[in-house]
Amino acid sequence: MARRFVDLSIALEVGVPSDPPGMEPKITYTRHADSVPQMARSFPGLTAEDLPDGEGWAVETVTISTHNGTHMDAPWHFHSTTDHGARPAPAIDETPLDLCLRPGVKLDFRGLPDGYVATAADVEAELARIGHALQPLDIVLVNTRAGSVFGQPEYIHAGCGMGREATLYLTERGVRVVGTDAWSWDAPFSHTARRWAEDRDPKIIWEGHKAGREIPYWQMEKLSNLEALPAFGFEVACFPVKIKGASAGWTRAVAIFED
Repeated sequence: MARRFVDLSIALEVGVPSDPPGMEPKITYTRHADSVPQMARSFPGLTAEDLPDGEGWAVETVTISTHNGTHMDAPWHFHSTTDHGARPAPAIDETPLDLCLRPGVKLDFRGLPDGYVATAADVEAELARIGHALQPLDIVLVNTRAGSVFGQPEYIHAGCGMGREATLYLTERGVRVVGTDAWSWDAPFSHTARRWAEDRDPKIIWEGHKAGREIPYWQMEKLSNLEALPAFGFEVACFPVKIKGASAGWTRAVAIFED
């Protein structure tokens, strides 16, 4: 049986509006013709004439946050403790690997307005629409409008978010890994900030993330190509880079189909 892969990850690149101003990745590229002096440090006397076509190596210097690009947040990102304060929240290097290769389920929330906070009822209704009963350790991916405007200035303001009760609806049923094509699992900050200015209710701040205080879960952000996926019938592979004690790790998320 042949396997088909769908890349669910964005590339790290400069000049693309993928994060709020000042939080974007920075990449310096050293091309083959420019790296000969670097190579010569290990081989004194080496010149460009000594190398095939006068070329050394290509190498990049990257300055990024663990939350740039497609990445997975660990429970440590949300809060210092989990399980209602019973234990320290796991960091990304403590992610159980068996969570990261599991059947995938896609919730299509592209029709929900920007800034909307999805509820448990929204999740339940979408599962009923697609005819899927959640299984423990399903990886749940949320397809929002944000995916269609990635790379545009409006991206960080686009898409719905997942609220506390929607998140707990998933985690109470054994889901431990989720993902979204939006900048955040929660509603875009610009929309939440307007609600905050009106009523100063602190419970709306990062409410989806903070649900991890109660039940630990891992979430991917800035996924891509979710519109290419069916509602279910595929696996998701999403192993995070292992960074000691970190709140997140970059992830090459992939959907796998057995055709």
